[in-house]
Amino acid sequence: MASLAWLLIPLFAAVGAAIWGSWAARDRTQGDISELAGYARFREAMDKADQARAKAAAHSGSDAV
Repeated sequence: MASLAWLLIPLFAAVGAAIWGSWAARDRTQGDISELAGYARFREAMDKADQARAKAAAHSGSDAV
């Protein structure tokens, strides 16, 4: 009976590895579209912030000598 238990351990490990492997190899391309759209919105917001900062610095008057 003890030998049967020792044979079941690798069997359970192989089944667990197969389940994990199928889960890790799943198709995850659905989320990429929304993530890329969010990144594009983030870049647009950063560009607007940089432009506003540059405009404020150009009109600050602190550079006048």
